[in-house]
Formats: sequence, structure tokens, C-alpha cells
Amino acid sequence: MATTCVKRAFKYRFYPTDAQTAELSRTFGCVRKVYNLALAARTEAWARQERVNYNQTSAMLTAWKKTRELAFLNEVSSVPLQQTLRHLQVAFTNFFGKRAKYPRFKSRKKSRKSAEYTTSGFRFRDGKLTLAKMSEPLDIVWSRPLPEGAKPSTVTVSQDAAGRWFVSMLCEDPGVRPLAAADGAIGIDVGLDHLLTLSTGEKIANPRCERKDRARLAVAQRNLARKQKGSANRAKARRKVAKVYARIADRRRDHLHKLTSKLVRENQTLVIEELTVRNMVKNRKLARAISDAAWSEFRGMLEYKAAWYGRELIAVDRWFPSSKLCSTCGTLQDRMPLHVRTWTCGCGTTHDRDVNAAKNLLAAGLAVTACGAGVRPQRRTPGGQSATKQESPRREP
Repeated sequence: MATTCVKRAFKYRFYPTDAQTAELSRTFGCVRKVYNLALAARTEAWARQERVNYNQTSAMLTAWKKTRELAFLNEVSSVPLQQTLRHLQVAFTNFFGKRAKYPRFKSRKKSRKSAEYTTSGFRFRDGKLTLAKMSEPLDIVWSRPLPEGAKPSTVTVSQDAAGRWFVSMLCEDPGVRPLAAADGAIGIDVGLDHLLTLSTGEKIANPRCERKDRARLAVAQRNLARKQKGSANRAKARRKVAKVYARIADRRRDHLHKLTSKLVRENQTLVIEELTVRNMVKNRKLARAISDAAWSEFRGMLEYKAAWYGRELIAVDRWFPSSKLCSTCGTLQDRMPLHVRTWTCGCGTTHDRDVNAAKNLLAAGLAVTACGAGVRPQRRTPGGQSATKQESPRREP
């Protein structure tokens, strides 16, 4: 079986020394400053109906370094500063291609703290990583080994809101290769009572990671609200809140990784439903539960793992009435209120709402594979009811 090397990021936690912390903090500030200056220059040019490209902003950076006000930019490595200009160029390319909104300025408090180094900005030898302007290697916790003989092409250093330091190394991973063909094909219906319901009838429980830490989060947020703005105690309280959120996100991501890896290993074809989560979270009664379920993150993991391992992922149109359609005889029900979790069709078949939806998704996905045609959207049923996905009626406590 032919293999192709996949670019893969390996992320590790590290513990910087005081000198490294000061150097990285200066670098983060300079990266943010250069990005905002370049964005302001390009915005002014845009107002004059002119376009400024990466090469022009790179020349501007050279000029800025020669001024008295911005001479501090010379104190950090030039590689992350050049990389942030390239990132800005990509942001504008996506904007002009109508794939993203207009780039926004980076905030000191809210923006992600990160800096990217290319091969000229770091040294990786004998399993030790040393960044430019630093005399000592980073103290990295190697939670898993890099691929044998792998050499990072880029290194990204970041600090999250909880104060944790991470380094991400982009390497070619020859170990990622298509798996042997599997016979399985499965339909997947996402939900809230159960995170996933499979066409086989199996239901996977929703871990509700945010709910488990809700009491701890409430205490941390109340303590934060009592602290005076701008004080050191408020900064400490903010980090405690961030640590609770980080704990929730880590548990959720770990669960989704294990779940998606299992599904991709065992099935050749996976069929899911196209959902517009950004519209669904507008429902104030279910927004918290939908966000905690992380359906978008689940789909993203399925997409790249299916591409890595040679699996087929099919997304059925969200207007396809999977819940109302009898998977046995094909009869379409006029109405299917949210509180109805089991129902009996005229043909005598009793359906579990979610299992029936998963079976219908699988049938629609296999039809796409066989005929090469998409599932025709059905925005309205004969009864006049919307055929959009209907989730659990229970309010998240």
C-alpha cells in the first residue's frame, strides 16, 4: 500500500526558566505589536483602495526597527516577527477569497499568546530544542516520542489563559498511513441525552464535562467578581477560572479523540448529519449543553482522521428528515415533537427516535456512495413542519 508522509503537529508542555519566560513574554508582545502595526497600515491602504502585500509589510518592519520608538523590536528574534506578517497575509488572502471576515487587531488580554519559529529560529539536536536568543534548551515533558528521525519544520510556542506553556512541533509522520479496508459502514446521529447514537443501536453517553465542574467554576467566577479590577489578586483569580476551563476542555478533547479514533478504525464509511451549530446555540435553553457536547470539534476530528486513514466521511444535508422518516417502510411522518423519543409507524414498526435517525442517515449516505448524487434537501414536510434536526427537549440544569 502506497504511503505519503503527513504533516503532523506534536504538542508538548514545557516549563521555562525565568530568563526564558521573560524572553518569550517580550517576543509575544513584539509579535502582537508588529501584527497590529501591519494591520493598521494595510487597513489605511485599503481605505485608499490600495493593497499592501507581505513584501511591503516586511520592508515596513525593517523601517520600524530603525526608529527610536520601536527599537525594542531588535531585542527579540526576527523570525517570529516575519512569521506574524505571513499569518496576516494568509488572513487577508482568506478575506479576499470570502472564506473569513476582515482581520481583527490583537488584544493584549484576549488574544492568544504565541510565536512561530522556522528552522532558522531554533536548533533541535539530540532531542533538545533551543530557540533563538536563548542559551539553554527548553525543559520539555516528552509525553510521547517524535517519529523516528523526524525534524521539526516549524515550532510554535504558546501560553494559554491558565498560564501553561506549550510547544508544538510540525513534523512529517510516516506512521500515518491508510488502514486496511474495513467492511463496516455506520450512521452517526449526535444528540444531548446521548452524545452519539449509532445505526447499530449503540448509544454513547454524553460525558457532560462542563456540568461536572460547574460548581467549581461557579465558585472561581464568584471569587473573580469580588476582586478589584487591575489588582494582582484579580489576576490570580482569573487564572483559577482559566484552569477550570482548561480542565474541562482537556477532558472533552481526550474523550473525543478516543471516540473518533475508534469509529475510524472500525468503519470504512461514516455518515453524519450536516449541522449549523452556530445557529443552534442561539437557543438559550440548549446553548450551554450544545456547546459542551462539542459537535463541531467531533466532526473536525472525524474529517482529518478519515482523510489520514483512507476512510470515507459523508455529511448528509441538515434538512434531510432523518427523525421523521420510517427506516423500515420509508413513510414520512407529518409531525415529530421534541418530547417524542419513541414512536410507532403505520407499518407496525416501533422506533427509537435517535436510532431511527442514525439508520436513515446511513441509508442516505450509502445512496450518495452508490449513485454519486447528493441527498436532496427537504425544507418542508407535507404537514408544513420544518425538517430541521430536533434535539432533546430537556433543559440543561
